[in-house]
Amino acid sequence: MAHPGARTLLALAAAASTLLPTSHSMAETIKIAYIDPLSGPFAPVGQSMLNHWQFIADMANSQQWAGEHRFEVTGFDNKGSPQESLALLKTAVDQGYRYVTQGVGSSAAVALTEAIKKHNERNPGQELLFLNYASNDPDLTNSKCNYWHFRLDANSDMKIEALTEVLAANPEIKKIYLINQDFSFGHQVARGAKEALQRKRPDIEIVGESLHPSGQVKDFSPYVAKMIQSGAQAVVTGNYGADLALLARAAHDLGLQADFYTIYGSTTGGPRAIGQAGADRVKFVGSWHPNNAGFVGEDIANAYRAKYNDDFIGAATYAGIAMLSKAATNTQSTDPVQIAAALEGITVTSLNGEVTMRASDHQAQQPLYVATWTQVNGQNVKYEQEGTGLGWRTDLRLDADRVMRDTSCEMTRPHS
Repeated sequence: MAHPGARTLLALAAAASTLLPTSHSMAETIKIAYIDPLSGPFAPVGQSMLNHWQFIADMANSQQWAGEHRFEVTGFDNKGSPQESLALLKTAVDQGYRYVTQGVGSSAAVALTEAIKKHNERNPGQELLFLNYASNDPDLTNSKCNYWHFRLDANSDMKIEALTEVLAANPEIKKIYLINQDFSFGHQVARGAKEALQRKRPDIEIVGESLHPSGQVKDFSPYVAKMIQSGAQAVVTGNYGADLALLARAAHDLGLQADFYTIYGSTTGGPRAIGQAGADRVKFVGSWHPNNAGFVGEDIANAYRAKYNDDFIGAATYAGIAMLSKAATNTQSTDPVQIAAALEGITVTSLNGEVTMRASDHQAQQPLYVATWTQVNGQNVKYEQEGTGLGWRTDLRLDADRVMRDTSCEMTRPHS
């Protein structure tokens, strides 16, 4: 797959503009209900990602990615609760929303995808479509796959596959500690890490493992003390938001010298907590970061920072709106039934290159980056994050076929 090179916002917008229809159908608004935490310990992440969705929607509207059709994204605060998510889903339906997006917490994603499936079975003609932008439990596109669920981000198995490429290449690492949140996603990260390391570096020893309540631990010192006692040289974690920030702070306070391999190291709040103490010792895996080769997407990152005084980190929002735009253009419709069918197998150019929605399980296939937290140098690390003077330096970019995983999904399609 070709590297996107130095493609800028204008070039990406030009690519999106080629999707415009030759004849204009009646303009409609695609209303997207964003159901994620806007209060509680994960509120900073939730609010940041709502801003991302609204920013890209505004961009798509101004550049007419979907022709005369427009996007509107409204936030609904689920407080991080699966139960609250279900109540808000009913509220959104009552208010006329046919599209839902969510990404902070796989437990909420599982609850939503099951509820949406049941709703669509019981309410033909009023179907809902679920865009999952960051809930990474692999089961959502395997045993729990659902025709109406589309994952825009790579799942945790894909991310672990990329992250362990870098970890396994370091012969000095012999001892690993795993720490994750005690719910489905955290369990999957731990399982995936064990499987990948056994396959790539069977000499590595897992010297400790901890699972902790999500969003409830205020002091990670006891966990870090276990890491120090275990002699771990590296820590693998799927923690995000406050759970990653507090873990990083405790690691600094207790002087833990291990390297950190993270899935969400760049997520809001994490970089500031990692700070200078984590320089050259913390890595993250994701679909994009601003210091990629050619600095693709820097126009978007700069415009977003100017508007929100925040860092643009969620390229899945760009891919999501681009996919919806292309599907709406191809079908000349905003109906979720027609859009869902058009999304199967669709390919768009996003900030990290080509992203394809695999039809068999509705899992987006895309390139991934592994990067190291380090000092801004004005060359390959131009952009800092969270005002720290540090940013992410690319270690490795893996094309989609390098991180692609098999699926066990047996999808039931409407009328099949």
